[in-house]
Amino acid sequence: MKVLHVEGGRNLYGGARQVLYLLEGLERRGIDNVLVCPAGSELAREGAAHAEVHAISMAGDLDFRLIGRLYRIIRRVRPDLVHLHSRIGADVMGGIAARLAGVPVVHSRRQDNPEMRWAVAVKYRLHDRVVAISEGIGHVLASEGMPASKLRCVRSAIDPAPFRRPGNRPWFLAEFGLPEDCIAIGVIAQLIERKGHRFLLEALPELVGRYPGLHVLLFGKGPMESSLIEIVRRRGLTDRVHFPGFRDDLPRILPCLDLVVHPALREGLGISLLQSAAAGVPIVASRVGGIPEAVRDGENGLLVPPGDAVALAAAIHRLLDDPELARGMGKRGQALIDREFSVEGMIEGNLAVYRELLAEKRIPLS
Repeated sequence: MKVLHVEGGRNLYGGARQVLYLLEGLERRGIDNVLVCPAGSELAREGAAHAEVHAISMAGDLDFRLIGRLYRIIRRVRPDLVHLHSRIGADVMGGIAARLAGVPVVHSRRQDNPEMRWAVAVKYRLHDRVVAISEGIGHVLASEGMPASKLRCVRSAIDPAPFRRPGNRPWFLAEFGLPEDCIAIGVIAQLIERKGHRFLLEALPELVGRYPGLHVLLFGKGPMESSLIEIVRRRGLTDRVHFPGFRDDLPRILPCLDLVVHPALREGLGISLLQSAAAGVPIVASRVGGIPEAVRDGENGLLVPPGDAVALAAAIHRLLDDPELARGMGKRGQALIDREFSVEGMIEGNLAVYRELLAEKRIPLS
């Protein structure tokens, strides 16, 4: 079997990391991989060990020339199927290119943002199978008219091993300039509106009054950085809220956190939540999208209504006031990852979709 993968992400987190996991696992199973991704991307460099890489220009949702670029590659490499892993133009342009080339198409849907029913009917007609990376996303697609015959669910996954190493607290405190007695809360998310950082900042003055050693680290980059910094300044929290930016050493950082908070308004699943659970960190998060699959309320964290700063503060209170409860949730989170979010399970799930589709199309497996 030969599979051509298309991923528009440039950095190795989120969907691009899932693609790399999949390439590695499929290669071990004897599958020939071809990867199309942006020129100069981290995925192009790392993926070369497991796939024939075509690094090309990918300029986003309105890059209509991408159709021709992908069509020519598909015709040249002659895959059994095409797997479109991202939006950023790949979902539509890649679907058109594969249809023109007469090759079956699988598309992975990673976000739970709603779409108009007419758009679902038109866009997903390009795809033979749509793989939701959480049941939450699957429910959204089904509610918008996606036929059950086309929809499958294969959860995203992580390798927990890097996150199981003991935390080096002295290094952590020195790295971020934190006091020895601090309580460290982390948010690991792009600095964009739908991640809900402002609700934590709204809750923070009262929390800081109750926990004098509390510090919040907002890991990530994004267009809202300057506005969030201004909110922090206006609330007099500049000495309590830190902006470390994007970090590629989360396996070293996460075990040192006391709590991870994820107040998102929308979320397909949340890879950072899986990583936090793997590291044994309790979580407070919004009850939206696929988050309840990664954070089981009362098991490895607490869920609150989205956009509710009061409920968010109350949940944080509960865990900070009960360290034994928090430790127990951390341990149960590690067990949850091992049980339901393994990389091998994700690989086998996608491979099952490939085999089902090729059998339906009567394409013999090589």
